[in-house]
Parts: sequence; structure tokens; C-alpha cells
Amino acid sequence: MVRNLLLYNSYIRNSMKTQQHPLSYYIINGITIYRIIAAPFLIYLIITGKYDIFKWLLAVSFFTDLIDGYLARKFKVTSILGTKLDSIGDDLTVLTGMIGLFVINPEFILLHKYFFLIPFILLVIQISYAYIRYKKMTSFHTYLAKISAILQGVFLILFFLMGKPILFLFYAAVFITILDLIEEIILVYLLPNWETNVRGIYWKLKERKD
Repeated sequence: MVRNLLLYNSYIRNSMKTQQHPLSYYIINGITIYRIIAAPFLIYLIITGKYDIFKWLLAVSFFTDLIDGYLARKFKVTSILGTKLDSIGDDLTVLTGMIGLFVINPEFILLHKYFFLIPFILLVIQISYAYIRYKKMTSFHTYLAKISAILQGVFLILFFLMGKPILFLFYAAVFITILDLIEEIILVYLLPNWETNVRGIYWKLKERKD
């Protein structure tokens, strides 16, 4: 994470010397960087038992996850670096929420351990396959991944705000996450080169036919 932040700072300095980016470029990437920086602080809040502050700041992190990609597309300032940082921020935010869930309600995780274990195994397979094929993690940002992230965020935020899990949201998030990970494993197989902002298998196959 620190290495990525250092690379980002170096990239910004070099970019300012060679080309002028619009202000929106720096603001939107700054929103994404906030999510990365906030993650260790959120974990600190959980460890120290400051749950009230934690739940609201976690909600802010999930909100920034919703808006940064949209704003980047709206203002036409998308970049490979921004996409990579967005993926890191997404993963750290969900991981932070899962740590909070485990600390506050470990019984729920133990009771539904297989619902957590199956996506975890698929995630390990997806990451390992991506490193074998591309030498780095993927950043597909498929439609399924976006739906999965929304469901995960809504489930976690409502859990922390209401104090109890909403089961149908949990099962929906797990189901879509499993579908997303299976699709991404297949995409790694289908795509010989690393790509970003891939909508899904259907659109890739359609591109090949066209």
C-alpha cells in the first residue's frame, strides 16, 4: 500500500512536468487515496472500541467508493493508475468492514463460515491466476463486481448502524460475489493481456464476434 502511494506521488510529480491534468483529475484521485489512508485508521477505531466513529467513517469510505469512478468517467479523467488505486481502496474498505464484523459479531461469521470461506477460496484462486498470467492483480471493474461491491457495502453499513445482520442482503452479497469471482477467473483465462474496465464476459465475447 505504501509503495503504491509513493508511486502515485512520483507519478503526479512527473505528470505535472510533462502534461497538465485538469483539477478534477487530482480531486478524484484524492478521493480514492482517502479510502486507502482511512483503512488503517478505521481498523484502529475497531481495535480501540470506538464503534460509533468507525461506523460513520466506514459509511463515508463506501460512499467515496460509489462516487469516484462515476466522477472520473463524467469528467473524462480515467487512468490506469486511478483504476488500480480504486481497486486497492475497494479491497481495503471491504476488508476493514469484515474485520469490524468479526470483532463485533464473531458468532455470525462462525455460524456462516462456509459463506465466507467459498468466496475467500475463489478470491485466492483469482489473484493467484492473475499473478501467473499477468504478474499483477486484475482491475476489471466488471458490472458484477460493481453490484457485488454495492451489496457488500449496504450489508455492512446497515449491520453497523442497526446492530444486527440483514440475512437476505448477506446471502445476496455472497451469491453475487461468488458469480463475480468466477467470472473474473474466466476473464483471466480469456484475456491474454492485462485490461481494465472490462464490463464482463458477455461484452468481451461480443467484441470478438464483431
